[in-house]
Amino acid sequence: MENDTNNKKRNYIFGPVPSRRLGRSLGVDLVPFKTCSYDCVYCQLGRTTNKTTQRKEWVPLTDVIDQLKDHLYLKPDYITLSGSGEPTLFSKLEELILKIKEISDTPVAVLTNGSLLWLPEVRYALNNADMVIPSLDAGSNRVFQYVNRPHPDITFSKMLQGLVDFRSFFRGQYWLEVFLLAGVTTPQAEIVKLKSCIDLIQPDLVQINTVTRPPAEDYAEQVPKNQLEEIAIQLFERAEIIADYRNVHKEEDFTARREDILILLQRRPCSIEDIAAGLGLHRNEVVKYIEELSAEGRIETKRQNQMLYYKALT
Repeated sequence: MENDTNNKKRNYIFGPVPSRRLGRSLGVDLVPFKTCSYDCVYCQLGRTTNKTTQRKEWVPLTDVIDQLKDHLYLKPDYITLSGSGEPTLFSKLEELILKIKEISDTPVAVLTNGSLLWLPEVRYALNNADMVIPSLDAGSNRVFQYVNRPHPDITFSKMLQGLVDFRSFFRGQYWLEVFLLAGVTTPQAEIVKLKSCIDLIQPDLVQINTVTRPPAEDYAEQVPKNQLEEIAIQLFERAEIIADYRNVHKEEDFTARREDILILLQRRPCSIEDIAAGLGLHRNEVVKYIEELSAEGRIETKRQNQMLYYKALT
């Protein structure tokens, strides 16, 4: 475990925040910000600053459990292991899931990029989750390298075999997210390759996504909805498009915090980190509020010195 004196001051729990697929999701953050095995061009959290495949206790397990206990009164629909990087890099993942099961009946979901499922220890660590949602963003090595920019330890064949092997091992709900980029994964030849991979994996459900928030790279472009609908029909019989979250779960706390952010952005442009620090929120929670405000046209995005800033529209 890292000997980081600031660890105890960190918030490892965020939300509940509205999730497009999991209802009111109580998030659990298990790695430092942007510690990941990928550096995806479309990532809403920006570029990866620590690209690694090292699995260790990046944050203290006991602190995560203690903070989680303090939030269970909020009665979320899911406890979701996701956060600021790749959650399967947390070496005590299996122990964490078992401890959550001891203290709560709330189902546990894991949002993962799927890059480490070729490791038996990762598959076993996830075995007691209720739902696992890995990603598949490419049907070939060339596109995989372009879109996901993986750590050198991770090859396309390893990643794909891990997704296939986990299907035969895991008995919970196994959904697959496919993130499409205009002109990159939308040509018919790439769709055919993606379909072949999905047919090998045989998930319970395929969820198709595209760029809806400012990506890490400006050249990662959104696929129009009508095109996504056509691709969904081709990819898998149980495929759906993940719709943007809009006007659902309008709870007082969510609305109040969103208004706090808007007031802050009326004073000065801020980055995600500025908002999180200024209002004492987790950065992943801030992303949800920013998504809502952007969808409503109440804020605009500006890029300066490789950083994204948000400003309220008058």
